[in-house]
Amino acid sequence: MTIENIRVLVTGAGGSAGSNFMDSLRISNMACQIVGTDASPHMLLLSTAENRFVVPRANDPHYGNVIEKLSIQCKIDVVWAQPDSELRIISKIRDRLPPTFIPEDQKIIEGSDKQAVLSRLQLAGVAVPLAQTGTSEDEYVAICEALLIEHQSLWVRARSGAGSRASLPVSTPDQAINWIKWWISEKGLDWADFQVSERLPGKEFAFQSLWQHGKLISGEARQRISYLYGFLTPSGQSSTPAIAVSTRDQGVLSQGRESVLAFDPNPHGVYCVDMKEDQNGKLKTTEINVGRFFTTMNFLAHAGINMPEMAIRAALGEKLEPLGMGTVEEGLYWVRMVDMGFKLVSKEELDRLPSI
Repeated sequence: MTIENIRVLVTGAGGSAGSNFMDSLRISNMACQIVGTDASPHMLLLSTAENRFVVPRANDPHYGNVIEKLSIQCKIDVVWAQPDSELRIISKIRDRLPPTFIPEDQKIIEGSDKQAVLSRLQLAGVAVPLAQTGTSEDEYVAICEALLIEHQSLWVRARSGAGSRASLPVSTPDQAINWIKWWISEKGLDWADFQVSERLPGKEFAFQSLWQHGKLISGEARQRISYLYGFLTPSGQSSTPAIAVSTRDQGVLSQGRESVLAFDPNPHGVYCVDMKEDQNGKLKTTEINVGRFFTTMNFLAHAGINMPEMAIRAALGEKLEPLGMGTVEEGLYWVRMVDMGFKLVSKEELDRLPSI
């Protein structure tokens, strides 16, 4: 069904995820006019939104009022918030805004705490990495010593935030403690803001799904092959892939679906699940992004499963037809690089490149 003249407000329009959301809408069957906002005037200049507005940061007390005023001024039909910080505010004021398509506010809050999410999944029987959090240096020393009995290395990261925030692979308690202390001293974090878990050295997968009133509309998976500037990080990876490949692996798809349902028995909105294999090849869920898409959402859109379009249609009240899981062709590659754009290619196209 073609939808005409829809005005969509996209927050974080100056970032990669916002840009990829807009790219998805532009290849959809909807005729959209996009109003983009961002706190950075410099990054907003790169946005392809038809109308662009600089807004306060999400932690500014005026942010919500500005978004509400702009929605009225621009006659917005749907609001889409991609950055976590803005999503949390938009979720709280949704009754003052045009339609959105996000989970209930309590799920947004719960989903922002990675340790709490893992604890809930573990209780439901979903495989997750061994992970703990503490409130003091002594507690973290004890946590690291206990985990290192069975694991050669550990993963330290912040309990909230995106982009592998404050993450580091460590092999001794001292390394973990010094890393956490640096973030406390220089960035104002607290001991309780961190999480230490077993480090998972295997393949990494991402499951992106869209649900409507408890029913799975679409679920697709990909494997992250390499990462943007991963060679510059201690772990060899970053949070966003330079190369990813689609997969129909039933184990990955099933665990992604089970993870969402373990977190929210009646999901409504977008739920994205990160999974990684341990040293024995066992797949474990590491986190769930609640209410927003992965940055590379347009990979699936170009492959024929346009979830951003589905999200806008659902926000407008359309009852979506379930597509199921694993409908994207196996082995499609998404290749991207800063300043070079992105490209969807098949393995056959890659194999045809001459080599010497």
